[in-house]
Amino acid sequence: MPFSSYKSPQCGEFDSKLCDTVPMTYDPHTHLAVREHDKMKEVLMHPEAEGPDVHYYMIRGGSDMRNVTVWEPGTVGSEYIKTYGHYHIGQLDETYWFLLGEGVLLQQKLVEENGKALPDRVAEFRAIRVKSGESAYMPPGYGHLVANVGKTYMVTADDSPVDFGDKDPVSLPGHADYEMVKQMRGFLYYVVENDGAPALVRNPLYTEVQKEDFGGLPVISA
Repeated sequence: MPFSSYKSPQCGEFDSKLCDTVPMTYDPHTHLAVREHDKMKEVLMHPEAEGPDVHYYMIRGGSDMRNVTVWEPGTVGSEYIKTYGHYHIGQLDETYWFLLGEGVLLQQKLVEENGKALPDRVAEFRAIRVKSGESAYMPPGYGHLVANVGKTYMVTADDSPVDFGDKDPVSLPGHADYEMVKQMRGFLYYVVENDGAPALVRNPLYTEVQKEDFGGLPVISA
């Protein structure tokens, strides 16, 4: 459905560029992608558990227009709805602005040997509580994902670049490496609901972690 302009009512709290009214025509084939349950099974703690048909929605605009992601609320088994997770290729950094809801951001940096990242060995892991009105920085070299731990949709904007000349720039942009996350069936920890609050469960496929910051979240057994 075409529309003439968009203006975020909260954008001034995060970044003045988000307050610019951006003329655009919405083309779902160019800008919109969804991450469906069948794809997310590759990185879930319990892939056999039932979940929503779509876990989250992505509207790609690139660094200038921004990218918007919308998470469904809820869990798959006990695991909160999350993004697939990826590492950036090269020295790319990124900022997320949290516009609605609350979540847990996971960041991890892999051990490198001879210039090659080792998917099962983590040099540093961080869990960070985030909510509407806040922003978070994704440093170069750190993989990241975000889980929606609230009762509503969670919505973010980010400034990651998009090359619309890539093979699949909306769903699988060329600057992101998803394969190492797929190989390990997710990140070092899963974010799960425990007594109505988020907690972390260790992913047993990882063989080493050198430094951890749980951000005040408890770590429980699977």
